[in-house]
Amino acid sequence: MTTNGGFEPVFCTIVPPHVLDRLAQAEDPALHGPARRTLRRDAYERTQRRLTTVVGAPAVATLTDAEPGTPRRTVYDARHGTGLPGTKVRGEGDEPGKDATVNRAYAGLGATFELFLKTYARDSIDGNGLPMDATVHYDEDYNNAFWNGEQMVFGDGDGEIFLDFTLPIDVIGHELAHGVTQYTANLDYFGQSGALNESVSDVFGALIKQYTLGQTADEADWLIGAGLLAPRVTGKALRSMKEPGTAYDDDVLGKDPQPATMDDYVRTGRDNGGVHINSGIPNHAFYLAATTLGGHAWERAGQIWYDVLTGGELGQNAQFPDFATLTVKAARARYGEGEELQAVTKAWERVGVRTL
Repeated sequence: MTTNGGFEPVFCTIVPPHVLDRLAQAEDPALHGPARRTLRRDAYERTQRRLTTVVGAPAVATLTDAEPGTPRRTVYDARHGTGLPGTKVRGEGDEPGKDATVNRAYAGLGATFELFLKTYARDSIDGNGLPMDATVHYDEDYNNAFWNGEQMVFGDGDGEIFLDFTLPIDVIGHELAHGVTQYTANLDYFGQSGALNESVSDVFGALIKQYTLGQTADEADWLIGAGLLAPRVTGKALRSMKEPGTAYDDDVLGKDPQPATMDDYVRTGRDNGGVHINSGIPNHAFYLAATTLGGHAWERAGQIWYDVLTGGELGQNAQFPDFATLTVKAARARYGEGEELQAVTKAWERVGVRTL
């Protein structure tokens, strides 16, 4: 159930289509082969998600004997196939095994669960103890990770451009946050509402990493996917919230196209209207608000963003000004006329998004 009365899960990937499109055009088969296979697989999964939306998703199993406020994690191994969920390899409370990928996925699910529970009193993705499932070792040289409306899926990467997708904990948090959005504001995955959908996932992905590392806003790197790019790539991450447009500049991948302000807003029909590109603008607004306030970003700045996401006033087709206006309203409602309100208001001003 969502606050907007609809329930429309979407297929959301961490690597934007424009990155894979660029790789698919490379002359080297070691680069274009995995990229083309990944694009084909993503297209198939996206179509399956649309069909599921039309005919209805299968009921999600619940554990009635589990205590509220406790995680319910299961990690599966696809063994380089594409059948989901795969073979169960670790359940809740099981000891770590020899597969580091499995252990990282399990830990990432737990870190995400802990942040939402302890900081925002949210019991799992749906707020009602939803089991958290993840599949690792998906397909051959699969260059992506995704939330398909029901579970997390991680590829191992091709080793040439991308490494194991469980390596950055913010990738895990990002994709699971798509699930939180699905169960709350259910933002349409197109244009500015889609960019907000992506941005919210980047925000909470970054917060989960910072929470796990115990970092303040000033100590954090504000990178999404740091550690994911292979050594041959000239870049540091998939995206930068601190400096959108600077995450990579590579002869194969090209240059990071994200804008930091509305002055450079990208109008495109690709990537659902640039959802992975223009998300740099609200990303940067959050970074500015969080660093202005200082301390732990998941506390005040994160609380304001969470209040907007779950408050019931955010429309499914919300545009940047709608979201910005609600953050100002949320800041005032929770903190009054103090520094939180000023930090949020000025952050949106600096990125060129007006508040209504």
